[in-house]
Amino acid sequence: MTGGFLDGDVFRGLAFRVLVFLSLALLPFGLIAVVQTREIAQQAEANAELSLLGLTELASGSERSFIQEAFGAGEALSSVVRLFGEDQAACASFMRTYQQTSGIYDVVGFIPADGVMTCSSAGGAYDFRAYTDFEAALETRERAVIVNRTGPISVQPVLAMLQPVEVAETFAGFMLLSVPISIMRERPDPPSEMLPSDLVIFNGLGEVLTTDRARLVTEADLPQNRSLKTLVGERTAVFEDVNVEGADRVYSVVPIVPNVVYAMSIWQREAVLASTGQTGRLSIFLPVVMWLASLIVAFWAINRLAIRYIRKLGRQMRLFAYNRSMPRTALGPEVPREFVQIQTAFMGMAESIIQDEASLEDSLREKNILLKEVHHRVKNNLQLISSIMNMQIRRAPTEDAQRVLRRLQERILSLATVHKNLYQSDGLERVNAGELVEEIVGQLLVVGLPPGSAVQVEQSYDTVHLDTDDAAPLTLLVSEAVTNAMKYIGHATPARPATLKIALRQQDPETAAFVISNTVGEDPTAEGTGLGTQLINAFARQLNAEVTTAAEDGMHTLTLTFPVPHRAKHVHDY
Repeated sequence: MTGGFLDGDVFRGLAFRVLVFLSLALLPFGLIAVVQTREIAQQAEANAELSLLGLTELASGSERSFIQEAFGAGEALSSVVRLFGEDQAACASFMRTYQQTSGIYDVVGFIPADGVMTCSSAGGAYDFRAYTDFEAALETRERAVIVNRTGPISVQPVLAMLQPVEVAETFAGFMLLSVPISIMRERPDPPSEMLPSDLVIFNGLGEVLTTDRARLVTEADLPQNRSLKTLVGERTAVFEDVNVEGADRVYSVVPIVPNVVYAMSIWQREAVLASTGQTGRLSIFLPVVMWLASLIVAFWAINRLAIRYIRKLGRQMRLFAYNRSMPRTALGPEVPREFVQIQTAFMGMAESIIQDEASLEDSLREKNILLKEVHHRVKNNLQLISSIMNMQIRRAPTEDAQRVLRRLQERILSLATVHKNLYQSDGLERVNAGELVEEIVGQLLVVGLPPGSAVQVEQSYDTVHLDTDDAAPLTLLVSEAVTNAMKYIGHATPARPATLKIALRQQDPETAAFVISNTVGEDPTAEGTGLGTQLINAFARQLNAEVTTAAEDGMHTLTLTFPVPHRAKHVHDY
């Protein structure tokens, strides 16, 4: 395509014309956009982050006040614990009075290091040694906020604030201040023009304490690539991520008590972009205006110089693809030379394709005629061999020799039937197995069941399209199976007539089944050599088929299940 710049006809080149128009349209706007848009976008992003952090602090105002007040009260009450010392009754009385006076705490008490709380507003003794959260707090001996869905004392969801208490610079235990979550939600948040989709309060262990929505909904909206534990220790953070379900979200994190409890607001990305204010809208508006102006000029240039000619060439190519119609006229002198060259190359290619297709059709017709002639001659030769064997059967000295030659003749006639169906069918790739099996079974029944045999025959054949490579083993297998069935079929009696059932069914689009059933007499006189069964298994192996036999209620049934795929299948060596 760049070769158009190197020859003498530069100004007719499509690449040169498009390059000129796009350069004129984009050069002034590009220089302005590179400088101004970058500065505006950076400032808008910084303002948006500060706005999100402020809104997060505002939205978490209620939780912040409860938690900070609880830790402040815990520090004050720790001196009371040291004052009462071993007087647990007086300590519990004071805790009860404070709890009733405050009106927000569910339980106020002191948990010593051994985990058995006896000084509390609830009275009595409570053992916290079995709680894993308390054991984790004992290991760190630092402030902690724990959520309990069923408080051991209040039997309702509570937030438990643990404030460490030291006596003579030795760790003595924790002050416990338990706030019901329902009370925290009753206190209204400060008014705000924007509210996040959800506000998540989590502790230093990365455990979710409270949310504005159902817990399962919140868990699905948490960041996918960053855990809450990794956010602990940061002063503030604003980042974009996808939630667990893959939706874009913006997250803003502020500390309520550093390293102890944090608030994280979750925002839909569209809401954040819409709330960046006039500065953010300007940073988007300016590139959009430049893009629209560039698009109008570029579209006009490309449409005038390229698109209409591409459409015309496309119509010509589609007409050729549908009905091999060649273009009637060539493109005019005002058309860019690249399209004239494309049309010239297309017309040359189209003429070559038409000639090649005509040659291929002639070759294919000749090939089909030759193949049909080959199948016809093979069928004639097999029938000639069958006639010779028929003469030999009449001259055979013993009945056993005649039976062996007759079985061989039946197999040859089965192969002849396959070749007959191949040269009579329209296509040489697939044959109708139903018609093929019906014809072979008819030949065998005429010879094996003469008139007056009193055998009831039931036949059913579906249309099954089979590969030509599988036709021969299938017909030989059917021949062996029908011959064996007629050999061992029982004599007819008034109570049980002799019956022979033959069926070929299409079970699903790529599987078929051949089923043959015959009655068996109480005392079979025929004794087989096992050759028929061996041949059936061999032919089934060629078909990649599965052979099953069953005997029930005096009926012997042989079922052959074989694949009939639409594509070529692998054939095992038997």
